Amino acid sequence: MPGSMTLPDHIHSPETPRETVLSGRALVKDYGNAPALRGVSVELGRGEILAVTGPSGSGKSTLLLCMAGVLRPDAGEVHFQGRRIDTDSETDRSLLRRDSFGVLFQFGQLITEMTAAENVALPLLLSGARRRPAMMTARDWLRRFGVEALADQLPTQMSGGQSQRVAVARALVTEPAVLFADEPTAALDTVAGEQVMTELTRVARETGTAVLLITHDARVAAYGDREIVVRDGLCSS
Repeated sequence: MPGSMTLPDHIHSPETPRETVLSGRALVKDYGNAPALRGVSVELGRGEILAVTGPSGSGKSTLLLCMAGVLRPDAGEVHFQGRRIDTDSETDRSLLRRDSFGVLFQFGQLITEMTAAENVALPLLLSGARRRPAMMTARDWLRRFGVEALADQLPTQMSGGQSQRVAVARALVTEPAVLFADEPTAALDTVAGEQVMTELTRVARETGTAVLLITHDARVAAYGDREIVVRDGLCSS
């Protein structure tokens, strides 16, 4: 691939069969008269990093939102660990995102009034954890991403790359079955983006988290075990 990078050995996992964790079957989603997905099917295995690429407006983000249970597809089915979830109530899908899914957006979306440690601890606290152990766990995750020194700092005191590493730690602190990452490096420079992706990939391998990675950047897509292309609401490998 032109312009691709040589990746560290730990980036790509061995080619072994993976148990399917999440699947979308013949997904259709329209916004009024504008079709976003036109029968897309995709499967994601345990511990797999699947890169979803394609031009802007092709349906990539809509696919992520349907697979994460944020949007209901107009047709088709979404299954998580063998159970259909697209027909679940909004409450049940919200609980699923809290307990089993992690979500990482382009700009991290940290809460500006909270310190880095408080941001990372938030998913644990929302799940009922006590504050002291949640904060200890948060600091451990900040350490894993090389930003433990920022534990008591607010997002406004961090660089873009530092803030995004904190956001990745927050998305992974519950060790979710699936991480949904929507253009996670688009707001970063090349060096910061590679650092974030290297660390995200390493930790996802360690925890067995599957990653659905939306990107337009071929260098970021190279971190995936597999790549699919979404164009005009259709999918190809």
